[in-house]
Amino acid sequence: MQISSRFTMAIHMFACIDAFSDQKMTSDFMAASIGTNPVIIGKLLQQLKAAGIIEVSRGTGGVTITRPLDEITFLDIYKAVECAPDEQLFHFHENPNQQCPVGKNIHRVLDDRLLQVQKAMEDKLAQMTLADVKNDVTMCIEK
Repeated sequence: MQISSRFTMAIHMFACIDAFSDQKMTSDFMAASIGTNPVIIGKLLQQLKAAGIIEVSRGTGGVTITRPLDEITFLDIYKAVECAPDEQLFHFHENPNQQCPVGKNIHRVLDDRLLQVQKAMEDKLAQMTLADVKNDVTMCIEK
């Protein structure tokens, strides 16, 4: 299983926004810190804005976080940048051969198990907040 780098880049963006709160935060600045193209950062900013997690000031530039870091979970970020609403973590092939004894039973055997895995991951992501990242980043910066 692999979650794309959008998730970790979004968390990195929040760490930048918080750590450099005294500076104007732009796509170029965050892209330089992350080591990616500003266009990718712009797309992530759009997704995070659509989720209501950030506000973006056009023209003058700048990104602000809409609520305290301890109220933004990893699950909030994951849902904002990794999937469409109500999308499942596992995309199961939809047309297994119903003439095959494995094919006709595979959904019955796996669907519930895969939903349990997704729920466990989402539960764990819901326990972690951006405040946890801030604390750890702050400790690393101070060293």
